[in-house]
Amino acid sequence: MADIRPAPALYTASLDSEADTARLMADLALLVSAGDVVTLSGELGAGKTAAARALIRHLSGDDAMDVPSPTFTLVQSYEALPLPVIHADLYRVGHADELEELGLVPWPEDMLCLVEWPERAAALMPQDRIDVLLLHRAALGPTQREAIITGHGSAAACVARLARLRTFLAESGLIAAGRARMAGDASTRSYARLADGARTVVLMNAPRRPDGPPVRDGRPYSRLAHLAEDVTPFVAMAKALRERGFSAPAILHADLDPGFLIIEDLGGVAVVEGTPPAPIAARYEAAIDMLAALHRDPVPGTLAVAPHLDHVLPTYDLAAFQIEAGLLVDWYLPDRGRAVTGALRAEFDALWRDALEVPLAAPPTWVLRDFHSPNLIWLGERPDTARVGLIDFQDAVMGPAAYDVASLAQDARVDVGEALEIALVTRYVKARRADDAAFDAAGFAVGYAALAAQRATKILGIFARLNRRDGKPAYLRHQPRVWNYLMRALAHPALGALRQWYASHVPEPPAGNREIHSNLR
Repeated sequence: MADIRPAPALYTASLDSEADTARLMADLALLVSAGDVVTLSGELGAGKTAAARALIRHLSGDDAMDVPSPTFTLVQSYEALPLPVIHADLYRVGHADELEELGLVPWPEDMLCLVEWPERAAALMPQDRIDVLLLHRAALGPTQREAIITGHGSAAACVARLARLRTFLAESGLIAAGRARMAGDASTRSYARLADGARTVVLMNAPRRPDGPPVRDGRPYSRLAHLAEDVTPFVAMAKALRERGFSAPAILHADLDPGFLIIEDLGGVAVVEGTPPAPIAARYEAAIDMLAALHRDPVPGTLAVAPHLDHVLPTYDLAAFQIEAGLLVDWYLPDRGRAVTGALRAEFDALWRDALEVPLAAPPTWVLRDFHSPNLIWLGERPDTARVGLIDFQDAVMGPAAYDVASLAQDARVDVGEALEIALVTRYVKARRADDAAFDAAGFAVGYAALAAQRATKILGIFARLNRRDGKPAYLRHQPRVWNYLMRALAHPALGALRQWYASHVPEPPAGNREIHSNLR
């Protein structure tokens, strides 16, 4: 049977200066990932090393970073970058077999490979790759270049996306804006801060999330957990939050199909401080006040996105809560060397079904879902609850209010002491009771404990999955904080049966560093 491969994708750009080259490579850096191979061809002086240097510097976030040409060393590695890079120059390679000695063949799957002079070993270049050909256009000026970028095989989609992104930036009037890399998260999204004169905005690259393999009832985890598959929910929630006076970023330009957004830049002032980061109590209190204000009034489950386009918020239902909690059984227990039987899993599911009964009966509201310190921006010049900027809410669902309260009061990114946790939850309950004398404080307390335990359970599983599936054992050292949160939540009398099951079957994680760098969904 013939191998059916995607047709190559082609994108051509005129480059008037090194700044143009840097912007093009910054845009490419936004789209590539580990395992990609980018070749750089052109005659001597065409700008191959300058292009590679621009991409590496963009990933580093340091425009002055020393990036020497690998002409003499042949290979230069940058393993500490957010996307590790190996930069090779094959000009002095005498035989293609030398690529194996250099560690290039087989091509690394955990790094981005930049290869100058690929024609020196053309037979060993991977079929799936991005070719960048740089040509002089001396007749138009000494700095004039033309970049011809071709995506082969699976990389054709990346080049087609690059062409769409560049068109989007041009139509938004930002093609000539400066680019600065922004820290991303554990999803497929990536970000850049664009400087247009004195104004800055944020470019979000949010490609459609591919469905994974089925895990239950023929459906993948993302469907069961109601995770956003494209950028539409973000746009819908941003508009809805802003209409109610909350500080979500304004959507300035949008191309919904590929998932490109230009959004308001809320800045980078955090709600934590110090090393290691610790909560700023007054800012956490403001965030709790924001949640109380959000939960004060009924909210719609269907949100307008654009004319003739609505987004229906999924319901945070029992199946979603259970598939998330199940990450502990699927990943954490095996990672700790514990066997999982069908009977053990059935008992676990039954206990969680009972534990979630109270929160699932609570009146539904918007659950932003990742309401914790990395996703909160402090806007001290704004009034009241608008001081809390929101940047991550695309996975919002309709569900129990206690979930977001637990996300903040048991912030997985920083150590929230028990005294501060109690103060935050008490503050929330007082605010809700002040607005509604019929607010069920006792029921909320039960729901809060159950959802805090569910979230901690899920996160323990996520870290174990990062270790076992993704080869990232460093995340294991973050589990002790989450374990401590779990023990606090399970101490509630309503969770006695669940607490006993954990005591019998779930081992405590080893102690370790508690600094966390993951988006937790």
